[in-house]
Amino acid sequence: MTDFLIVEYQDRIGGRLHEVEFGTKSDGSPYIVEAGANWVEGLGGAGHPENPIFSLARKHGISALKTDYKNKMTYDKTGNKDYSKVMDNFAAAMRRVVVQAGSSLKENVQDKTLRAALRLVGWNPAPDNSHAQLAEWFGCDFESSYTPEENSAVFSSVADNATFAHFSDDNLFVYDQRGYSTIIRGEAATFLTPNDPRLLLNTIVTAVNYTDESVTVSTKDGTCIEADYVISTFSLGVLQRDVVEFYPPFPSWKKSAIASFEIGTYTKIFLQFEKAFWPNSQYLLWADPRERGYYPLFQPLDLPGVLPGSGIIMGTVVNRHAHRAEAQTDQETQDEIMEVLRTMYGKDIPDPKAIYYPRWSQEPWSYGSYSNWPPSTSLQAHQNLRANIGRLFFAGEATSQEFYGYLHGAYYEGRAVGEMLATCIEEPVKCTDKDGQPRYQTLTGVTPYDMYNEQHGWSVDTTI
Repeated sequence: MTDFLIVEYQDRIGGRLHEVEFGTKSDGSPYIVEAGANWVEGLGGAGHPENPIFSLARKHGISALKTDYKNKMTYDKTGNKDYSKVMDNFAAAMRRVVVQAGSSLKENVQDKTLRAALRLVGWNPAPDNSHAQLAEWFGCDFESSYTPEENSAVFSSVADNATFAHFSDDNLFVYDQRGYSTIIRGEAATFLTPNDPRLLLNTIVTAVNYTDESVTVSTKDGTCIEADYVISTFSLGVLQRDVVEFYPPFPSWKKSAIASFEIGTYTKIFLQFEKAFWPNSQYLLWADPRERGYYPLFQPLDLPGVLPGSGIIMGTVVNRHAHRAEAQTDQETQDEIMEVLRTMYGKDIPDPKAIYYPRWSQEPWSYGSYSNWPPSTSLQAHQNLRANIGRLFFAGEATSQEFYGYLHGAYYEGRAVGEMLATCIEEPVKCTDKDGQPRYQTLTGVTPYDMYNEQHGWSVDTTI
């Protein structure tokens, strides 16, 4: 198939796989750091299938550091403090939750929040227990960008198992100075020529009009593109903001699905110093005594075999603290970070000579970093997020049920929709709306209406 157009908001391909220039080398040239996705997660091998992203990373010779979660140092307000045992206890609690979640899924037991599931296995730390709160952040928020209160117990466990049990526990941190999106450019080069007219960069979609016969895409520059089929890979954040007009308006089942899932913000903050003052550990963890998730993690890039001599360190904040940092100036964020680092390493450490961080929640082509599955939803609700409407199809990490939030989730969803469209193109009669992906017009609750009675303490008619 060669008759296609790729319509891209930005001046590059890759989306949330996005490298940027940062800092300076001794020769005056910049380093390359990843503003977006940074890991190959769940590599596979040794009796497990290989993650397709790992396959692409190997194919294109991506430089990456094997993640070692034990290679860490922990700090609190007193300085260096070993509370790794607390972190081990949380990891053990999470393993018990995953086992119970698997049983709940098989037996169709009502879902609960991850917080509730943790309490049931004996993990319930006080809010002022800074070590336990840091352990929780590192084991939960760092992965999903959401707190245990905001995560589904069942489906967060599904996502964990689908990646790390199905493939493997091994991860790679990409530091390739060509950029992680080298894999995207490399694959695109197999079917796109230089300056290919089928790739429309810097093109902003404003409206999508879909009928039973065709789909018309309107752009900000006044262009109209008519196609037999369209694949929408807008992020969940873009769909939730209604910045693109769809006509006719989405049916209620699709609107409800878009509204029911979440997109988190995961913000990496890069700082460059004249020289490193931190130890050569992959993870430097800070248990703030007042606020959970307040600049809790720093990852040195100035490590042997990575970017030695760069003086670069990367901090991470998510959601509430990410939104706050993204709303303030670089200088304000730098001042806050330096207060933490000086508590960790001494008051005399110098200011950085450069700082950079993306503002994912403000980007009009993403409005967030990646999706998450909250409690009180279902596979049927998520299937409605995935499902096509006639000739309009949807793909991206958010539509992946087992791998949402992961790069390989976007890969699998793109491939699945591509295969479906190949069938549609060959035999259009087999690709009517009713023959497309399953969708559920009505999502039922867990309690029949006739059980809302006085026997259960329900005496007032609240349907009035």
